[in-house]
Amino acid sequence: MTQAVSLPLWVLLVLTAVALLAVLQWFLLPGARWYFRRKVRGVIDEINVRFHIDIPAFKLTRRQALIDRLLSDPRVLAAADEVARSKGSTQSAAMARVHLYAGEIVPAFNAYMYFRFGYWLSKSVARMLYRVRLGYADTAALEQIDPKSTVVFVMNHRSNMDYILVSFLAAERVALSYAVGEWARIWPLQGLIRAMGAYFVRRDSGDPLYRMVLQRYVQMATEGGVPQAMYPEGGLSIDGRLRAPKLGLLDYMLKTFDPAAERDLVFIPVGINYDRVLEDRSLLGKLDAQRPRMGWAARVRVALDYLARQLLLRMQGRSFRNGYACVNFGRPLSMRSYLRAQALDFRGLDDATRRIAITVLGTELMQQIGRIVPVLPVPLVATVLLRDPDAALSGFELKAAVNMLIQGIEAAGSPVYLPRADRDYAINVGMRMLLLRHLMHEDGGLYRANRSELVILRYYANSIAHLITAPAAVPTVAAPS
Repeated sequence: MTQAVSLPLWVLLVLTAVALLAVLQWFLLPGARWYFRRKVRGVIDEINVRFHIDIPAFKLTRRQALIDRLLSDPRVLAAADEVARSKGSTQSAAMARVHLYAGEIVPAFNAYMYFRFGYWLSKSVARMLYRVRLGYADTAALEQIDPKSTVVFVMNHRSNMDYILVSFLAAERVALSYAVGEWARIWPLQGLIRAMGAYFVRRDSGDPLYRMVLQRYVQMATEGGVPQAMYPEGGLSIDGRLRAPKLGLLDYMLKTFDPAAERDLVFIPVGINYDRVLEDRSLLGKLDAQRPRMGWAARVRVALDYLARQLLLRMQGRSFRNGYACVNFGRPLSMRSYLRAQALDFRGLDDATRRIAITVLGTELMQQIGRIVPVLPVPLVATVLLRDPDAALSGFELKAAVNMLIQGIEAAGSPVYLPRADRDYAINVGMRMLLLRHLMHEDGGLYRANRSELVILRYYANSIAHLITAPAAVPTVAAPS
């Protein structure tokens, strides 16, 4: 019993590896899971007390349980049967695709990641790049929303910063779940976004099986009370104007909505605008069909170069933030009240009739978003400069014209964000931003648009163009001596 036993080295290595795996599986992993679950429970308890946020049970359900729920959903199974028959494939092949799609779509929300890391990161990045402001909110109407309602923020899409900005500003009220495009499905961003509760969407997918899996997930999340955020435009505005709505996600949410159910569905219009959109030139480049498209490597390199320059300028004390980033929250639209007023029930409509009704609703939501898009200094000054790009205006003339523009927008009932509640300061901010970016020239006290940058100026002016019905000519006012 005490004799030495000789073993080949490879056997010893295998036995050692098996022993380490056993230690990892039976001791280390359970301890790590217990530790992180304890941290997550602590965060949930804290936000329940501190922010009065009630995270829906659906959002806290384990990811694999949600995937299994999709795999056994009767409508998904029926769609898989139909696809298998139409393509002459097997049921198992169709279900393999369902499993792939479900794994791609379903998020893995982690409260600790969202409220500890995500909130800190969103706040830090947003404040590093912009002077972030909450411009206007219909507070009285927002406070009247039934806490049991499913809340969906519907927003215009100006920049990829929108995700960060709204998550930061809304984090003390809700934990938002975003529909994110395929651009974010890169490592390690994909795992982080999933942990933040976002779900991935293939834009314009023609696969009926994929659309059914996505539809059922969206409906389950909506019925489960998960607060969501969506961009009806479907993608970033490439010319600065509001785009026509794409109604797929809206249709998914509403086609099974029961007005008599305990949980209402409430849409909150959100308007977003910036004095500078970081992607403005790359977005405008998409208007030129002949311009070669940048690959992911080139985009990452450009982003890293920008961040490196900003860090260098900050260390040198010469860093300027990119003006103001502002968010407005409009009047909520209750689907229960809307359908009652319209004498509608989407569940009882055929596809063609329902799409018409959804189009009407989507158009109304976009109009409400348009009314509350923040009016910021750069778009105001850019609008005046573009009325006559060759005109040389004194500072007094330029400010008088912008003041008249502000009065007209305010008279029409749209909110104008004035930093420090000071019009003169706001106009100076817009002028300074345009001069720093060389979008406007100053010579001997006279200001004129940089004709080689008119496309960029128009991009910013377009963000508020829908709020300006009949712009007056630039007034010629003698400057005081």
